[in-house]
Amino acid sequence: MIIWQPGQQINNGRFIIQGKPLGSGGFGTTYKALEPSTGKLYAIKTLNQQMQLREDFPEQQVKFINEALTIKGFDHRHILKVHEVIQAGELFGVVMEYIDGVTLFQHLRQNGQLAESEALLYIDQIGQALEYIHAKGSLHRDIKPANILLRQNKQEAVLIDFGLTRSIATKSMTNALTEGYAPIEQYRRKGSFGPHTDVYALAATLYYLLTADGLNKEGEVSPVPAQNRKYENEPLPAPKHYNSRISQRVNDAILQGMEIEPENRTPTVLKFRENLGLVVQPRRTPPPNPLPASEEGGLKSSCGMDYRKLRDYLAQGKWKEADDQTKRVMLAVAKREKEGWLDVESIDNFPCEDLRTIDQLWVKYSGGKFGFSVQKRIYQSFGGRREYNEEIWEKFGDNVGCRKGGYWLYSEDITFDKKAPEGHLPTGVCGELFAAWAWGNGIHLGEFLMVGRVLLSRRDL
Repeated sequence: MIIWQPGQQINNGRFIIQGKPLGSGGFGTTYKALEPSTGKLYAIKTLNQQMQLREDFPEQQVKFINEALTIKGFDHRHILKVHEVIQAGELFGVVMEYIDGVTLFQHLRQNGQLAESEALLYIDQIGQALEYIHAKGSLHRDIKPANILLRQNKQEAVLIDFGLTRSIATKSMTNALTEGYAPIEQYRRKGSFGPHTDVYALAATLYYLLTADGLNKEGEVSPVPAQNRKYENEPLPAPKHYNSRISQRVNDAILQGMEIEPENRTPTVLKFRENLGLVVQPRRTPPPNPLPASEEGGLKSSCGMDYRKLRDYLAQGKWKEADDQTKRVMLAVAKREKEGWLDVESIDNFPCEDLRTIDQLWVKYSGGKFGFSVQKRIYQSFGGRREYNEEIWEKFGDNVGCRKGGYWLYSEDITFDKKAPEGHLPTGVCGELFAAWAWGNGIHLGEFLMVGRVLLSRRDL
């Protein structure tokens, strides 16, 4: 049995173990380690003592490494980053990002249940991480407050502990679970598994975040387990039973997300976020009347603008050319070519048909990844409005990859590729208009910040 001790050097001296283990669960133990050559701190996870004593330890260790390699492919700001796998003697370790912070469970123990707005902020962040994981074909299967870390001095949540992660396609899964957060199908080796499995746990987590004070008064540490609800007819009290300040919309969304039977439950994390009011859907309006002289192949324009070149660039995946063309046509439509930039008045008065055409072209040819309406959804998910809020605006910039190291990116740093973060393009809202271009032309940065917020507040996107 191998237990790493404080000060012990591992992996041929590359890392030095720091202090006591950060934590230990049903499968693994996580250590804090220093890499002397860089001065960086990492978290390194190994199989724990109990797993090391099992007869099938070699097989379990292979499984552990294979799962780590799967997670290494995840790249999302709200998912713990896995860097590599190392070996120290007979024991393998997974080198991960070290986060100096506390879990949501610890945070609630120290401060009590959260306000609805703060709880929804974290649930929205973890929900986006889960949507990413599901799109990759995997389920987390162990969402709970103890598996969500908060970065120190930031309202930013990170999903950790992927020990129970499995492919959605897997027909038979281990019945390992956390009571109170696991849905009924997780109690069986074979069940109706899918995104709805993680929806239950995410809804249960929000339940706890908003009702912890009431639950703890009754001696409970989690919502009523699904097993008790189904087979012992133990009811699940509505969240408002413990916390009357919870809005009816959130109360109802939680209960729907925690329906016992999978077929009655909210089917996807996106739908759960919509039910919570975290996803602002574009307003659906009837299409404008056809304009024979100014419409080519469905490319509607109220002023006769030709969008064929923009369409062709996007269809060919020429993102840089499409971004430049977007700026050209928007300046032309607003009659601001001479000025070379759009002011608040021109954005307020920008024709609906033309704005929709530009946005829908970006959304269509990027597969829903880019476009002003995509940026609007992300911006409003942080609570963004027309009014200026520095923290929200910077969070938006960080989320769409247009800020790095606390600074807005210059044009040469923009990623013109579908590998860029969601909402990264087009750059009319962020990117060069907020940095070198503005300053170089003597335009006050605040003017561009206002232009971006006005654009993302347009109701017709």
